[in-house]
Amino acid sequence: MSRILTGLPFWLQPVAIVVLALFAAFLLHWALFAVLGRAVRHSEWGASDIAMRGLRKSARWVMLALAVSLVQPALPLPPETAVIWRQIERLVVPALFGWLVIAVIGWAFSIVQARTDISAPDNLSARRRSTRAHILYRVLVFVIALGTFCIILMGIPAVRNVGVTLIASAGLAGLAVGAAAQPALKNLVAGIQMAFTEPIRMDDVVIIDGEWGRIEEIRLTFVIIRIWDERRLVVPISRFLEDSFQNWTRTTSQILGTAFLHVDPATDVPQLRAKLQEIVAANDKWDGRVVGLQVTETAPDHIELRALVSAADAGKAFDLRCDVREAMMAYIRDEMPDALMRKRGEFLLDRRRGDKGEMQMYSPTC
Repeated sequence: MSRILTGLPFWLQPVAIVVLALFAAFLLHWALFAVLGRAVRHSEWGASDIAMRGLRKSARWVMLALAVSLVQPALPLPPETAVIWRQIERLVVPALFGWLVIAVIGWAFSIVQARTDISAPDNLSARRRSTRAHILYRVLVFVIALGTFCIILMGIPAVRNVGVTLIASAGLAGLAVGAAAQPALKNLVAGIQMAFTEPIRMDDVVIIDGEWGRIEEIRLTFVIIRIWDERRLVVPISRFLEDSFQNWTRTTSQILGTAFLHVDPATDVPQLRAKLQEIVAANDKWDGRVVGLQVTETAPDHIELRALVSAADAGKAFDLRCDVREAMMAYIRDEMPDALMRKRGEFLLDRRRGDKGEMQMYSPTC
Protein backbone atom coordinates (compact mmCIF):
# COMPACT_ATOMS: atom_id res chain seq x y z
CA MET A 1 0.00 0.00 0.00
CA SER A 2 2.85 2.37 0.83
CA ARG A 3 4.43 1.65 -2.58
CA ILE A 4 1.19 2.58 -4.31
CA LEU A 5 0.98 5.83 -2.35
CA THR A 6 4.61 6.77 -3.01
CA GLY A 7 4.02 6.15 -6.69
CA LEU A 8 1.33 8.82 -6.81
CA PRO A 9 2.04 12.51 -7.41
CA PHE A 10 2.88 14.45 -4.24
CA TRP A 11 -0.30 16.56 -4.30
CA LEU A 12 -2.47 13.41 -4.72
CA GLN A 13 -1.04 11.45 -1.79
CA PRO A 14 -3.02 13.30 0.96
CA VAL A 15 -6.22 12.85 -1.01
CA ALA A 16 -5.55 9.13 -1.43
CA ILE A 17 -4.86 8.69 2.29
CA VAL A 18 -8.08 10.47 3.26
CA VAL A 19 -10.13 8.49 0.73
CA LEU A 20 -8.71 5.18 1.98
CA ALA A 21 -9.44 6.17 5.59
CA LEU A 22 -13.02 7.12 4.72
CA PHE A 23 -13.50 3.87 2.81
CA ALA A 24 -12.23 1.85 5.78
CA ALA A 25 -14.58 3.77 8.10
CA PHE A 26 -17.55 3.11 5.80
CA LEU A 27 -16.67 -0.58 5.62
CA LEU A 28 -16.32 -0.88 9.40
CA HIS A 29 -19.60 0.98 9.91
CA TRP A 30 -21.45 -1.30 7.49
CA ALA A 31 -20.08 -4.46 9.14
CA LEU A 32 -20.85 -3.22 12.67
CA PHE A 33 -24.47 -2.32 11.94
CA ALA A 34 -25.03 -5.45 9.88
CA VAL A 35 -24.16 -7.49 12.98
CA LEU A 36 -26.14 -5.16 15.28
CA GLY A 37 -29.19 -5.22 13.00
CA ARG A 38 -29.17 -9.01 12.88
CA ALA A 39 -28.87 -9.17 16.69
CA VAL A 40 -31.79 -6.76 17.14
CA ARG A 41 -34.02 -8.64 14.69
CA HIS A 42 -33.41 -11.96 16.46
CA SER A 43 -33.82 -10.57 19.97
CA GLU A 44 -36.80 -9.52 22.07
CA TRP A 45 -35.51 -5.99 22.51
CA GLY A 46 -37.64 -4.31 19.90
CA ALA A 47 -36.72 -0.78 18.85
CA SER A 48 -38.23 1.81 16.57
CA ASP A 49 -36.81 2.20 13.07
CA ILE A 50 -36.45 5.96 13.64
CA ALA A 51 -34.16 5.42 16.64
CA MET A 52 -32.13 2.83 14.73
CA ARG A 53 -31.70 5.15 11.76
CA GLY A 54 -30.60 7.98 14.06
CA LEU A 55 -28.03 5.74 15.73
CA ARG A 56 -26.73 4.50 12.37
CA LYS A 57 -26.40 8.03 10.99
CA SER A 58 -24.61 9.48 14.02
CA ALA A 59 -22.24 6.49 14.25
CA ARG A 60 -21.36 6.87 10.58
CA TRP A 61 -20.31 10.49 10.99
CA VAL A 62 -18.35 9.73 14.16
CA MET A 63 -16.41 6.96 12.42
CA LEU A 64 -15.65 9.21 9.46
CA ALA A 65 -14.42 11.98 11.75
CA LEU A 66 -12.26 9.56 13.74
CA ALA A 67 -10.79 8.09 10.55
CA VAL A 68 -9.78 11.51 9.25
CA SER A 69 -8.44 12.50 12.67
CA LEU A 70 -6.29 9.34 12.91
CA VAL A 71 -4.66 9.82 9.50
CA GLN A 72 -4.04 13.53 9.99
CA PRO A 73 -0.47 13.10 11.36
CA ALA A 74 0.46 11.11 8.22
CA LEU A 75 -0.65 13.91 5.91
CA PRO A 76 2.07 16.25 4.60
CA LEU A 77 0.25 19.42 5.64
CA PRO A 78 1.83 22.86 6.10
CA PRO A 79 2.01 23.99 9.75
CA GLU A 80 -0.69 26.64 9.27
CA THR A 81 -3.07 24.09 7.71
CA ALA A 82 -2.33 21.57 10.49
CA VAL A 83 -3.27 24.16 13.12
CA ILE A 84 -6.58 24.93 11.39
CA TRP A 85 -7.22 21.18 11.01
CA ARG A 86 -6.72 20.58 14.74
CA GLN A 87 -8.94 23.53 15.61
CA ILE A 88 -11.77 22.18 13.46
CA GLU A 89 -11.20 18.76 14.96
CA ARG A 90 -11.64 20.15 18.51
CA LEU A 91 -15.01 21.55 17.51
CA VAL A 92 -16.40 18.78 15.31
CA VAL A 93 -15.37 15.62 17.15
CA PRO A 94 -16.99 16.51 20.54
CA ALA A 95 -20.18 17.56 18.77
CA LEU A 96 -20.34 14.29 16.87
CA PHE A 97 -19.64 12.24 20.00
CA GLY A 98 -22.39 14.10 21.86
CA TRP A 99 -24.76 13.36 18.97
CA LEU A 100 -23.77 9.68 19.11
CA VAL A 101 -24.35 9.41 22.88
CA ILE A 102 -27.78 11.06 22.54
CA ALA A 103 -28.62 8.65 19.71
CA VAL A 104 -27.60 5.67 21.88
CA ILE A 105 -29.82 6.93 24.71
CA GLY A 106 -32.69 7.44 22.25
CA TRP A 107 -32.23 3.89 20.98
CA ALA A 108 -32.30 2.52 24.53
CA PHE A 109 -35.39 4.62 25.25
CA SER A 110 -37.14 3.20 22.18
CA ILE A 111 -36.37 -0.34 23.44
CA VAL A 112 -37.98 0.48 26.81
CA GLN A 113 -41.01 1.94 25.06
CA ALA A 114 -41.36 -1.10 22.79
CA ARG A 115 -41.31 -3.41 25.81
CA THR A 116 -43.82 -1.27 27.74
CA ASP A 117 -47.47 -1.75 26.83
CA ILE A 118 -49.56 0.87 28.62
CA SER A 119 -52.69 -0.19 26.71
CA ALA A 120 -52.98 -3.39 28.76
CA PRO A 121 -55.85 -3.53 31.30
CA ASP A 122 -53.49 -3.85 34.27
CA ASN A 123 -50.81 -1.38 33.23
CA LEU A 124 -49.62 0.09 36.52
CA SER A 125 -46.05 -1.26 36.30
CA ALA A 126 -45.89 -0.45 32.58
CA ARG A 127 -46.92 3.16 33.22
CA ARG A 128 -44.32 3.40 35.99
CA ARG A 129 -41.52 2.25 33.64
CA SER A 130 -42.73 4.50 30.84
CA THR A 131 -42.85 7.56 33.10
CA ARG A 132 -39.34 7.04 34.46
CA ALA A 133 -38.00 6.39 30.98
CA HIS A 134 -39.54 9.60 29.60
CA ILE A 135 -38.23 11.81 32.39
CA LEU A 136 -34.74 10.27 32.62
CA TYR A 137 -34.35 10.33 28.84
CA ARG A 138 -35.00 14.07 28.70
CA VAL A 139 -32.76 14.76 31.70
CA LEU A 140 -29.87 12.79 30.18
CA VAL A 141 -30.28 14.47 26.79
CA PHE A 142 -30.21 17.89 28.47
CA VAL A 143 -27.11 17.06 30.53
CA ILE A 144 -25.23 15.56 27.57
CA ALA A 145 -26.10 18.47 25.29
CA LEU A 146 -24.97 20.95 27.95
CA GLY A 147 -21.73 19.02 28.57
CA THR A 148 -21.00 18.79 24.83
CA PHE A 149 -21.53 22.52 24.42
CA CYS A 150 -19.13 23.24 27.29
CA ILE A 151 -16.46 20.93 25.80
CA ILE A 152 -16.81 22.67 22.43
CA LEU A 153 -16.40 26.08 24.07
CA MET A 154 -13.32 24.89 25.94
CA GLY A 155 -11.81 23.92 22.61
CA ILE A 156 -11.84 27.55 21.47
CA PRO A 157 -8.71 29.28 22.84
CA ALA A 158 -10.27 32.75 22.90
CA VAL A 159 -13.30 31.57 24.86
CA ARG A 160 -11.10 29.54 27.23
CA ASN A 161 -8.90 32.55 27.93
CA VAL A 162 -11.91 34.77 28.56
CA GLY A 163 -13.30 32.14 30.94
CA VAL A 164 -10.05 32.10 32.90
CA THR A 165 -10.04 35.91 33.08
CA LEU A 166 -13.61 36.10 34.34
CA ILE A 167 -13.35 33.26 36.86
CA ALA A 168 -13.19 35.77 39.72
CA SER A 169 -16.68 37.05 38.88
CA ALA A 170 -18.17 33.61 38.22
CA GLY A 171 -19.88 33.50 41.62
CA LEU A 172 -21.76 36.75 41.07
CA ALA A 173 -22.65 35.77 37.50
CA GLY A 174 -23.88 32.40 38.74
CA LEU A 175 -26.17 34.10 41.26
CA ALA A 176 -27.58 36.39 38.58
CA VAL A 177 -28.16 33.56 36.13
CA GLY A 178 -29.67 31.42 38.89
CA ALA A 179 -32.10 34.17 39.85
CA ALA A 180 -33.14 34.74 36.24
CA ALA A 181 -33.54 31.03 35.52
CA GLN A 182 -35.29 30.17 38.80
CA PRO A 183 -38.61 29.07 37.22
CA ALA A 184 -36.86 26.84 34.67
CA LEU A 185 -34.51 25.35 37.27
CA LYS A 186 -37.43 24.83 39.63
CA ASN A 187 -39.32 22.82 37.02
CA LEU A 188 -36.15 20.94 36.03
CA VAL A 189 -35.53 19.82 39.62
CA ALA A 190 -39.24 18.98 39.97
CA GLY A 191 -39.02 16.81 36.85
CA ILE A 192 -36.08 14.85 38.27
CA GLN A 193 -37.92 14.47 41.58
CA MET A 194 -41.05 13.29 39.80
CA ALA A 195 -39.13 10.43 38.16
CA PHE A 196 -38.67 8.86 41.60
CA THR A 197 -41.65 10.05 43.67
CA GLU A 198 -44.15 9.39 40.83
CA PRO A 199 -47.15 11.55 41.79
CA ILE A 200 -48.25 11.04 38.19
CA ARG A 201 -47.39 8.50 35.51
CA MET A 202 -47.96 8.19 31.79
CA ASP A 203 -51.64 7.59 30.94
CA ASP A 204 -52.79 8.50 34.47
CA VAL A 205 -56.31 9.94 34.72
CA VAL A 206 -56.18 13.26 36.57
CA ILE A 207 -58.40 16.23 37.34
CA ILE A 208 -56.58 19.56 37.52
CA ASP A 209 -57.98 23.07 37.11
CA GLY A 210 -61.41 21.46 36.88
CA GLU A 211 -60.45 19.51 33.73
CA TRP A 212 -60.60 15.71 33.37
CA GLY A 213 -57.91 14.16 31.20
CA ARG A 214 -55.04 11.71 30.77
CA ILE A 215 -51.31 12.34 31.07
CA GLU A 216 -50.11 12.28 27.47
CA GLU A 217 -46.53 13.56 27.76
CA ILE A 218 -44.16 14.33 30.63
CA ARG A 219 -41.53 16.78 29.47
CA LEU A 220 -38.55 18.10 31.37
CA THR A 221 -40.37 21.20 32.66
CA PHE A 222 -44.06 20.70 31.82
CA VAL A 223 -46.74 18.06 31.43
CA ILE A 224 -49.25 17.74 28.58
CA ILE A 225 -52.71 16.48 29.55
CA ARG A 226 -55.08 15.19 26.87
CA ILE A 227 -58.54 16.39 27.91
CA TRP A 228 -61.61 14.29 27.11
CA ASP A 229 -62.68 16.63 24.28
CA GLU A 230 -59.20 16.31 22.64
CA ARG A 231 -57.90 19.65 23.87
CA ARG A 232 -54.44 19.74 25.42
CA LEU A 233 -53.71 21.29 28.82
CA VAL A 234 -50.07 22.31 29.37
CA VAL A 235 -49.18 22.40 33.08
CA PRO A 236 -45.80 23.30 34.68
CA ILE A 237 -44.38 20.17 36.23
CA SER A 238 -43.89 21.87 39.60
CA ARG A 239 -47.69 22.17 39.95
CA PHE A 240 -47.92 18.43 40.55
CA LEU A 241 -45.53 18.69 43.51
CA GLU A 242 -46.84 21.89 45.09
CA ASP A 243 -50.61 21.96 44.47
CA SER A 244 -53.40 19.46 45.06
CA PHE A 245 -54.93 17.51 42.18
CA GLN A 246 -56.93 14.34 41.71
CA ASN A 247 -55.25 11.19 40.41
CA TRP A 248 -57.83 8.51 39.64
CA THR A 249 -55.28 5.83 38.72
CA ARG A 250 -52.59 6.32 41.38
CA THR A 251 -52.59 2.72 42.63
CA THR A 252 -55.01 1.01 40.25
CA SER A 253 -57.10 1.91 37.24
CA GLN A 254 -60.26 0.41 38.78
CA ILE A 255 -62.81 3.03 39.75
CA LEU A 256 -66.38 3.45 40.96
CA GLY A 257 -68.93 5.49 39.05
CA THR A 258 -72.33 6.91 40.02
CA ALA A 259 -75.52 7.69 38.15
CA PHE A 260 -78.25 9.69 39.95
CA LEU A 261 -81.98 9.30 39.30
CA HIS A 262 -84.81 11.49 40.64
CA VAL A 263 -88.10 9.64 40.92
CA ASP A 264 -91.46 9.87 42.67
CA PRO A 265 -91.42 9.14 46.44
CA ALA A 266 -93.88 6.27 45.93
CA THR A 267 -91.52 4.43 43.57
CA ASP A 268 -90.89 0.73 44.14
CA VAL A 269 -87.12 0.98 44.84
CA PRO A 270 -86.47 -2.81 45.15
CA GLN A 271 -87.91 -3.30 41.65
CA LEU A 272 -85.56 -0.65 40.27
CA ARG A 273 -82.65 -2.21 42.17
CA ALA A 274 -83.32 -5.58 40.57
CA LYS A 275 -83.54 -3.96 37.13
CA LEU A 276 -80.24 -2.13 37.70
CA GLN A 277 -78.48 -5.40 38.49
CA GLU A 278 -79.91 -6.93 35.32
CA ILE A 279 -78.80 -3.97 33.17
CA VAL A 280 -75.28 -3.83 34.61
CA ALA A 281 -74.74 -7.59 34.40
CA ALA A 282 -75.48 -7.47 30.67
CA ASN A 283 -73.05 -4.58 30.03
CA ASP A 284 -69.51 -5.62 29.02
CA LYS A 285 -68.04 -2.44 30.56
CA TRP A 286 -68.82 -3.66 34.10
CA ASP A 287 -65.91 -5.40 35.82
CA GLY A 288 -68.11 -7.51 38.12
CA ARG A 289 -67.09 -5.87 41.42
CA VAL A 290 -69.73 -3.40 42.59
CA VAL A 291 -73.36 -2.68 41.69
CA GLY A 292 -75.98 -1.14 43.96
CA LEU A 293 -78.90 1.27 44.21
CA GLN A 294 -79.54 3.42 47.30
CA VAL A 295 -81.81 6.28 48.32
CA THR A 296 -79.39 9.13 49.03
CA GLU A 297 -81.74 12.13 49.37
CA THR A 298 -85.43 12.89 49.91
CA ALA A 299 -87.54 15.93 49.03
CA PRO A 300 -91.28 16.74 49.21
CA ASP A 301 -91.81 15.90 45.54
CA HIS A 302 -89.06 13.36 44.75
CA ILE A 303 -86.37 11.06 46.06
CA GLU A 304 -82.81 10.77 44.81
CA LEU A 305 -81.45 7.33 43.88
CA ARG A 306 -77.74 6.69 43.46
CA ALA A 307 -76.71 3.84 41.17
CA LEU A 308 -73.17 2.76 42.08
CA VAL A 309 -71.22 0.68 39.54
CA SER A 310 -67.58 -0.27 39.00
CA ALA A 311 -65.37 -0.49 35.92
CA ALA A 312 -61.80 -1.37 35.03
CA ASP A 313 -60.81 2.23 34.20
CA ALA A 314 -62.16 5.75 34.15
CA GLY A 315 -63.13 5.72 30.48
CA LYS A 316 -65.22 2.57 30.82
CA ALA A 317 -66.72 3.89 34.05
CA PHE A 318 -67.94 7.04 32.32
CA ASP A 319 -69.50 5.06 29.45
CA LEU A 320 -71.06 2.60 31.90
CA ARG A 321 -72.63 5.42 33.90
CA CYS A 322 -74.17 6.85 30.73
CA ASP A 323 -75.49 3.41 29.69
CA VAL A 324 -77.01 2.81 33.13
CA ARG A 325 -78.64 6.22 33.23
CA GLU A 326 -80.15 5.80 29.76
CA ALA A 327 -81.37 2.23 30.33
CA MET A 328 -82.92 3.00 33.74
CA MET A 329 -84.78 6.04 32.44
CA ALA A 330 -86.09 4.03 29.49
CA TYR A 331 -87.30 1.29 31.86
CA ILE A 332 -89.05 3.81 34.12
CA ARG A 333 -90.71 5.46 31.14
CA ASP A 334 -91.97 2.19 29.60
CA GLU A 335 -92.61 -0.05 32.63
CA MET A 336 -92.99 2.23 35.66
CA PRO A 337 -94.48 5.54 34.48
CA ASP A 338 -95.83 6.16 37.99
CA ALA A 339 -92.22 6.51 39.15
CA LEU A 340 -91.70 9.63 37.05
CA MET A 341 -91.28 12.70 39.23
CA ARG A 342 -94.37 14.94 39.38
CA LYS A 343 -95.60 18.03 41.18
CA ARG A 344 -98.41 17.61 43.74
CA GLY A 345 -100.96 20.18 44.82
CA GLU A 346 -104.19 20.46 46.78
CA PHE A 347 -107.36 21.79 45.14
CA LEU A 348 -109.93 23.52 47.37
CA LEU A 349 -113.43 24.61 46.28
CA ASP A 350 -114.27 28.15 47.34
CA ARG A 351 -118.09 28.70 47.49
CA ARG A 352 -117.91 32.21 48.86
CA ARG A 353 -117.77 33.94 45.44
CA GLY A 354 -120.92 32.59 43.86
CA ASP A 355 -123.04 29.55 43.17
CA LYS A 356 -120.68 28.21 40.50
CA GLY A 357 -117.80 28.34 42.87
CA GLU A 358 -114.14 28.85 42.07
CA MET A 359 -111.29 26.35 42.44
CA GLN A 360 -107.99 27.45 43.94
CA MET A 361 -104.83 25.39 44.13
CA TYR A 362 -102.59 25.45 47.15
CA SER A 363 -99.18 23.90 47.21
CA PRO A 364 -98.65 21.50 50.06
CA THR A 365 -96.65 22.76 52.98
CA CYS A 366 -93.82 20.84 54.55
